[in-house]
Amino acid sequence: MQLIFCTKKLQKEMGLKPKDLIEQEPASDILGTWHANLLLINRRKCVLFVNDKTLFNFIIPGVKKEQLGNLEDYFINHLQCILADENFSEGIREQIMQEYNTIGFANTNNKSVIGSMNELAFNYTVLIHQDGGINSCILPKIIYQLNRMPMKALDYGYSIEALKGLYGIQNTD
Repeated sequence: MQLIFCTKKLQKEMGLKPKDLIEQEPASDILGTWHANLLLINRRKCVLFVNDKTLFNFIIPGVKKEQLGNLEDYFINHLQCILADENFSEGIREQIMQEYNTIGFANTNNKSVIGSMNELAFNYTVLIHQDGGINSCILPKIIYQLNRMPMKALDYGYSIEALKGLYGIQNTD
């Protein structure tokens, strides 16, 4: 089982109770765990996902409350699309997706990732506003851009390079 560590704000919106949260250690796979937070951009609920190891990130815009009950499915679908947009081979995408056959939710546990997630949330909000709002922005372009932003927690490296590095992929950007 792999975990998504959710902020209290997201847990509340999802209707998760303490008994619903996993307290066991997550599987020690290559990519591993993620953190997630609920953002409000242009009065629309959005969920930001940030990988704990690489800070690779993406946002799901315009999420409805009823969709939050199947957040793991939305996570899987969006992760597959983002990896395809980043030109990961089908073999690597399948390898990554195998880690997430079963997903559980837990309380956040990493202040460094939360700090990076807050920085990314600010940048998503600003870039989406600059690009015309949640309904008119070109979200894949913004996700692409923020995965190529220097991150202090990565010694000012890029999330996309950290992700590719985990899988032995040479950076061709």
